[in-house]
Amino acid sequence: MVNVFGEVAALYDDVRPGYPDAVREMIVDYGGAPATILELGAGTGKGTELLLGLNAPLTALEPDPRMAAVLRAKFPTVEVVEAAFEEWLPPYGKPGLIACAMAWHWMDAATRNRRACDALGGGGVLAVFQHKYGYADRVQEKAISDVLTRVDPTVAVRGDHWVRDDVLGSGVWRDVEERRVLTYPVFSKERYLQLTRTFSPFLRHTPDDQRRALEGLDAAIDGFGGSVTLELRTSLVLARKGRPGDR
Repeated sequence: MVNVFGEVAALYDDVRPGYPDAVREMIVDYGGAPATILELGAGTGKGTELLLGLNAPLTALEPDPRMAAVLRAKFPTVEVVEAAFEEWLPPYGKPGLIACAMAWHWMDAATRNRRACDALGGGGVLAVFQHKYGYADRVQEKAISDVLTRVDPTVAVRGDHWVRDDVLGSGVWRDVEERRVLTYPVFSKERYLQLTRTFSPFLRHTPDDQRRALEGLDAAIDGFGGSVTLELRTSLVLARKGRPGDR
């Protein structure tokens, strides 16, 4: 997992949206209440906050010490381990749930499914959940897309179902399901610009490109009234330990 968010850890924690309670309810509906939880790439705890509602001991892996510091301060009862999933050595006793919020793409693509499956206890469940940032107003969507494309015409966008396809295609899981929730948060211009500053494509740009992006978004959002209504597409991919067809 590449550490790109540490320099904006506090901002990330402030402006990134959390997850609706429906995600937690879907996890329980699918696999019951877990005895123990391992969270991968926990960041500052957006997913952690949701998972704590399951009332089970939780270990959170977060390789960036700056993100981990925020996580510890917010959730002192959580065991925070500063390690990437690929470096982590599982203790005796395997978790009943492995969860990952907005970080599955940072795990090694060649090993993440097998590693997670091997780390789970018998009958364990994988839950990968994330937001896809869309826009309720297609005019706003086009205006914002035009600005960002002018700054970086090569930026890649993952498909809406890429996690489901990745988990299903690995061949190590059974009963793979995808569930979705839509919410429509409204962001003021300033808060939306702050949100933009927490996205990894933005953080990887040069300072000049970052300035161009923010100035372009500032003008575009002024053009449609000073706020942005997101269509936040939250997906949850669930799977059980064991190959398809296992009983």
